[in-house]
Amino acid sequence: MTSILVVDDEERVALSIARSLQKEFHVRVAYNGPDALKIARRISPDLIILDVMMLGMDGLEICREIRTDPLLHTVPILFLTARGRVEDKIDGFEAGADDYLTKPFDVRELLLRVKAILSRTTPQNKEAPASDRLIVGNLTLNCQNYQLSTDEKSVLLTPVEFDLMYHLMSHPEQVFSGERLLRELWDYPSDTGSPDLVRMHIRNLRLKIEEDSSKPQYILTVPRHGYTISNE
Repeated sequence: MTSILVVDDEERVALSIARSLQKEFHVRVAYNGPDALKIARRISPDLIILDVMMLGMDGLEICREIRTDPLLHTVPILFLTARGRVEDKIDGFEAGADDYLTKPFDVRELLLRVKAILSRTTPQNKEAPASDRLIVGNLTLNCQNYQLSTDEKSVLLTPVEFDLMYHLMSHPEQVFSGERLLRELWDYPSDTGSPDLVRMHIRNLRLKIEEDSSKPQYILTVPRHGYTISNE
């Protein structure tokens, strides 16, 4: 059975989330960062639902630790946060989160988000890359180790960044709206995924690979239409 690790230092909240998921998933709960990392390394969960604001080791620290762990770095992470500012969401995505949900949230939306993430990351559902490398113009995407290279640099992508770049590079010059990416790439049902999710990941990718992220050369925005990869 698919396993989910719920991490929240408020026991009432953690157990409420666990109860809402346990009919369909095997759910484990941790109430602090060190315990969360121990459990994660022992069971290798299929998804981690992680509160951001916790005493001691907060969710951002836990996320960064997971992303540097060879055994866990591809595990998807859904952040729960009471902070809804753009800056807070940016911090979460820069730490390596796949998605976020702002508290208070509807349990039904949480379940839809969880299913969407799992549907694209479960091995039997995840499409294997057609080749080891994908090359578009001056961009090279290594499909084995998640490295994205330009003529100037090579950077390591998070799993969700890799999926986004692979999709865009597989369709160079084709324009994708945020809503279309949420639906086609990440399997979010209508009105459940936030366009901010796409914008934040595009922003982080530009910060990683563009010489000047405010004047992108690789990941281009087509006003009022969406995003595309330049083939030049």
